[in-house]
Amino acid sequence: MSRILIIGGHGKVALRLEPILAERGDTVTAVIRNRDHEADVAATGATPLVADVESFDVDQLTNLLSGNDAVVWAAGAGGGDAARTWAVDRDAAIRSIDAAAAAGVRRYVMVSYFGAGPDHGVPEDDSFYAYAEAKAEADAHLRESGLDWTIVAPSGLTLDEPTGKITVGGSGKESVPRGDVAAVIAAVLAEPATVGRMIEFTGGDTPIEAALTAD
Repeated sequence: MSRILIIGGHGKVALRLEPILAERGDTVTAVIRNRDHEADVAATGATPLVADVESFDVDQLTNLLSGNDAVVWAAGAGGGDAARTWAVDRDAAIRSIDAAAAAGVRRYVMVSYFGAGPDHGVPEDDSFYAYAEAKAEADAHLRESGLDWTIVAPSGLTLDEPTGKITVGGSGKESVPRGDVAAVIAAVLAEPATVGRMIEFTGGDTPIEAALTAD
């Protein structure tokens, strides 16, 4: 049983992750921006906490994170506005990493995407560029943080029914149900062998736990 804080608690992946964690006995707090989403989060078994991480400084985020065993960054600006993408996906994410270190929250799981990194290859005139750059910088900061980090990097997301099976690696051209991404995050939180790894995965044929621990 762990105390887990999810930032971005009303996202499509987070809403599937929260009941998995709650049902296995974890104490789950889900940070959301909009009070209108409190009931949706509470229905999953998580405790909603209204806070705007985009505007919080490191001290405020440190207070927000304190007392938890792990933090999951599942927030995102949602694309469309480059300035807000930088503010949320890079700047706020980086502040949350620094806050986790300051609060003594050692375990940090970042939700990223398949192919993320400084060599993402997205051209500057592409609407995805700001997100790709923001994630590259946030992921790099996490790697250098000294925390017990894992970067979860799924391929294209769908709303298909989860299968409980994935393939780690591959081309990244395949898709994966959001429910399986949630299950991967839950499994990662319970598996120390995933610390210090970026796990790129797609839908596949290997049960999630086995896929995560395979050599």
